[in-house]
Amino acid sequence: MGEMQGSRLDSHDYLPAIENHFSSIFCEDTGMRCIVLILALVLSVFAPGLAAAQEANTGGQVQIPDIPYEKFVLDNGLTVIVHEDHKAPIVAVNVWYHVGSKNEPEGRSGFAHLFEHLMFNGSENFNDDYFQALERIGATDLNGTTNEDRTNYFQNVPVHALDVALWMESDRMGHLLGAIDQAKLDEQRGVVQNEKRQGENQPYGQVWNKITAATWPKGHPYAHTVIGSMEDLDAASLEDVHEWFRTYYGPNNAVVVIAGDIDAETALEKVKTYFGDMPPPPPRSPVACGGVPRAGGARPARPFPISIRGSSGVRGSSARSCRTVSRRRVSTRSGTSRRWVTGITIC
Repeated sequence: MGEMQGSRLDSHDYLPAIENHFSSIFCEDTGMRCIVLILALVLSVFAPGLAAAQEANTGGQVQIPDIPYEKFVLDNGLTVIVHEDHKAPIVAVNVWYHVGSKNEPEGRSGFAHLFEHLMFNGSENFNDDYFQALERIGATDLNGTTNEDRTNYFQNVPVHALDVALWMESDRMGHLLGAIDQAKLDEQRGVVQNEKRQGENQPYGQVWNKITAATWPKGHPYAHTVIGSMEDLDAASLEDVHEWFRTYYGPNNAVVVIAGDIDAETALEKVKTYFGDMPPPPPRSPVACGGVPRAGGARPARPFPISIRGSSGVRGSSARSCRTVSRRRVSTRSGTSRRWVTGITIC
């Protein structure tokens, strides 16, 4: 160690020496446990110094990455965010709806997540599996998620496939109900209930149920888990599906984010083409945040607001062959404006 004091050494000079030193003290063999122990000890020695150096370079403040973007709001209330990144010829599309498990009424816990599953089972103009159709155009990182406050749907696609992705996202935003029947609801109910079994029937699988119950008072919108209860999932009906869609799945309750190899002007025009004439639903009542237990300890019922969503179109064939699909939008909210949307070829 005395020889190290006279000169400054790079990490590749002193790390082997420290490794040998720790190995001679703690390790009687060269097995994996020894290697892990050495790495843990080395990190424990140098991590605080690295953290201190980083903090000194940033003045003690956490540096938030600067991600430039442009934001637009269409006439129907849809928010559009565009970020340009030309490193690769791909585009990420992410659609966020401001609805989650906090919006579920009494007796319908788990419904927001169940509805997320139904969004992948086809729309009125493409009544087929969304996963397979998007994978055939090169989509990756394709899925959806639900939490207490929001539900989102996302995919990365080659830039030349962006029109198809936007068409399909807009079709399930505006033209879903005609494609959802009792068989699809029952199928996805079973899928969600199986997810619940898989998650909860493992070590520590009940931890979120316990944490949720201990954290939030009865009556609070967060007082139940996102996955819901088996009984509430069994109770979900087609009418619940219709009311949920009419209430929360409109352009004025959504954000479309496009990031990748595209400029903001082009992205905005594409979004206007596929989402621009979609009528918004009526305003919704805000979710009440009950902070104290109510009489009898029960959560207050939060019924769905009643609204009317008009949608009509040409139902696409469910065949696997490539086809060109178009749709006609009919608004029952603001008159009877009709417009044919440019045909999109989907395989």
